[in-house]
Amino acid sequence: MDQGLSFVDIFPDLCTEAKRCKVHLAIGFRDKKEPLIELVKGKFKEWQEHQNNKNFERDLIISLVYYRPAEWMFGGVYKRIDVQRDYDPIRKKQYYRYTTELLNTRKNLIGRLILSFPKEFRQSYVLLENHYAQFTVKEVLPQPYRVTPFPGYENVVLTFEELGEVILSEDASWKTALSNIKGVYLITDRKNGKHYIGSAYGDDAFWSRWRAYSITGHGRDMELIELLNRNGAGYAEHFQFSILEIRSRTTDDEEIKKREKHWKDALQSREFGYNRN
Repeated sequence: MDQGLSFVDIFPDLCTEAKRCKVHLAIGFRDKKEPLIELVKGKFKEWQEHQNNKNFERDLIISLVYYRPAEWMFGGVYKRIDVQRDYDPIRKKQYYRYTTELLNTRKNLIGRLILSFPKEFRQSYVLLENHYAQFTVKEVLPQPYRVTPFPGYENVVLTFEELGEVILSEDASWKTALSNIKGVYLITDRKNGKHYIGSAYGDDAFWSRWRAYSITGHGRDMELIELLNRNGAGYAEHFQFSILEIRSRTTDDEEIKKREKHWKDALQSREFGYNRN
């Protein structure tokens, strides 16, 4: 399929019946890529059917999942069958539980078709007739999208967004590798080149430590908390994660702390970075 195609070229029937269609621009609240990971896990349908409001009051739902800024991955076309009001005891709030059916419409492109669309508004549920002319084909992946397998400790370089993707997916290759070693890691601020050096030990070691960064942005490190307080939580998107040194799970924690100090001295992250001690 050639790039340069439009949404109309791929989905002419849907555009003809545009007033029957609602477009769901699916983006996570805590992590933008939450729906993408649910798509990878094969659980997107269930994720989408849980709605805070009556968002799908048309016959058909066209699901486009956040992939990258201004890029959306095709998640399928769904038929709306029913909706019921329900109560979530965990969140302690009412919600709407939809029943939908995944249709065969371009089903072979789910997880492969990437559309360009510069979404410049907050709304996540839009009418197809108002926007289909703005969707263009960015790329068609040869295979459905998957999280990149663990590349080896010496090759780990993750942006903050990529880290969130890895943590959300709970990919076995990453989780096993990062849970079974201790060591020292480096966070680089890609905006100014400053470094923060930390260490990972205890239960699940790197996996647990980096999961905290994925959730909070700062990993409960005071220096980074202050940085995000000054610049906003979104500043964490400038962080890049890599591994400086690994040791076996049997290594004493005090040895790991000594290695952390060594790297702080070597890279002068106290003098020119975000470390304080």
